[in-house]
Amino acid sequence: MTPRTGDGWNPLAGLGIETRDDMVTALCRLLAPLEPYVSPGGARINLSAAGASFDRAAIGLEGFARRLWGAVPAAMGGRDVLDWEQVRDGLSNGCDPEHAEFWGWPGPEDQRLVEMAAIGFALRAVPDRVWLPLPREAQNNVATYLRHAIAQHHSPNNWMFFRLLVAAGLRRAGEDVAEAPVEAYRTAIDALYQGDGWYRDGPGRRVDHYVGFAFHTYALLLHRLAPETDSGDHLARARLFAPQFAAWFDGHGRGLAYGRSMTYRFAMVAFFGAYAMAETAAPVLPWGVLKGIVLRHLRDWANQPIADRDGVLSVGYAYPNPNMAEAYNSACSPYWALKAFLPLALPAQHPFWTATEQPLPVDLPLVQPAPGFLLQRMPDQTAALAAGQEAQVFRHGAEKYAKFAYSTGFPFCVEARDATLATAALDCMLGVQVNGRPWTPRLWCLSAEVHDNAVRSVWQPYPDVTVTTWLVPWQGGHIRSHTITTPFEIDTVEGGFAVARSDGDHDRWQISQGDAKVIGVDTSQIADLVGLRHARVHGPDPNGSLRHARIWVPQLLHRLGPGTSVLVCWCGSGALDPTLDPASALAHLATIIGGTA
Repeated sequence: MTPRTGDGWNPLAGLGIETRDDMVTALCRLLAPLEPYVSPGGARINLSAAGASFDRAAIGLEGFARRLWGAVPAAMGGRDVLDWEQVRDGLSNGCDPEHAEFWGWPGPEDQRLVEMAAIGFALRAVPDRVWLPLPREAQNNVATYLRHAIAQHHSPNNWMFFRLLVAAGLRRAGEDVAEAPVEAYRTAIDALYQGDGWYRDGPGRRVDHYVGFAFHTYALLLHRLAPETDSGDHLARARLFAPQFAAWFDGHGRGLAYGRSMTYRFAMVAFFGAYAMAETAAPVLPWGVLKGIVLRHLRDWANQPIADRDGVLSVGYAYPNPNMAEAYNSACSPYWALKAFLPLALPAQHPFWTATEQPLPVDLPLVQPAPGFLLQRMPDQTAALAAGQEAQVFRHGAEKYAKFAYSTGFPFCVEARDATLATAALDCMLGVQVNGRPWTPRLWCLSAEVHDNAVRSVWQPYPDVTVTTWLVPWQGGHIRSHTITTPFEIDTVEGGFAVARSDGDHDRWQISQGDAKVIGVDTSQIADLVGLRHARVHGPDPNGSLRHARIWVPQLLHRLGPGTSVLVCWCGSGALDPTLDPASALAHLATIIGGTA
């Protein structure tokens, strides 16, 4: 029976994950629950009747291919964790137009193109497992299918790497590849590079975990396995990125939940494994630090109820929760998390494995203009004061990219489309409503600036309402200042961090005029600093938070009249300082604004 942990099931429960062998065991435990769902021909895995934005054949391919992100590096390191004969049968049948389990020909911007990246990786890295034993007819079918995929238009974002990985795999297999479109994609990828180690993920201003587990991970795999594809110096870029991305984690191993595709969970640390594979000199972060980030992260996930009853990873983050997912997330999508197992490609004697785990360095860069972050490192969490990004093309884009603060210890909530004052969480957001219009938080910014000690943004919940927001670190939390100009009366609700709501609702509240605090398993507080607003502790609808199915959110409420008004509050979570002095906080805010204006 799959071991149980917390409020659900987790195949990693009870596993310490401190050594290379532990990591192999963890990978095997994650793969084993999938075995009953492999199709007779081996080409598909179907885990649920639930759909996604692509068809069922593509869902089955996704299940087949995503296992390879863990199994291929394990094989590179001498450990076979899949039945490779079954994998070869699946690859052969999936690429055979005459077979019942044919995946279907990929079209432009097709999900099938995404999954081809894992197959290209396998062909390049372990051809003895997936290519050489195939009969020549099967090899012809696979090569034809992959060349067809290369010829399709890929989305102008991290998807462009998929073509490069497939081309690299075909070259290793001795197959012809049309180089012209491949070279065009190398140029297009380089155009997305923003400098200082950062990429933007396609058109618009969007920077999130894809920079690490997509752009850099794919680039570093190509640098290691197919150096002829390295049109830019990807290793140098990774060295710039590594200490900045390391700052997105805390001392407990938890990563910052920010942006889309959080259901990929521990894929967050894929970058560090890919960097360890590619680095040929002394790493920019010591080997023990790289090892510590990866292993602490996996140990933290081993304590979360991330799977369904049979041990299959669920759509969700810290528990099964389809509310937070994207339209492109199927039941097989979470297995991109297996990218976290890239370090298994390194031999046991590699310094990544022989080094002693080390904590995060104290001098990681906290001011990060590319994602728009001013990071706060605290003993119990890492928080990011966020300038906000453009991400309205994704479901729950405002919650995933434009809240005021994100925390490793207190992940964000998503809202129902019909959220009202009685149901919305609005954690780390300021919601604005005019009679007859929907509740609207910060969706995007007219301007955004990240300073050494503050974040400033200008945004409009409606075209005729303008808000200038300052976020300033203060006493283990942060100050928020909003200058709001409106031609009419508006209602406002501002939320602190969301915290767990205990069974039986035995948590304690402290509510006074303009100050709300929840004290339970975790603590969260929001305090008005100018005496305008009244406070409440709010219990939103369930299954909005990424961390907890039921939550409390301390909130401040106020109705503003026409003209210009200023709202100021302090917000904190975790281990709170009980001595909050509003006068000192306002004086500090004035100094910061005066010094950066």
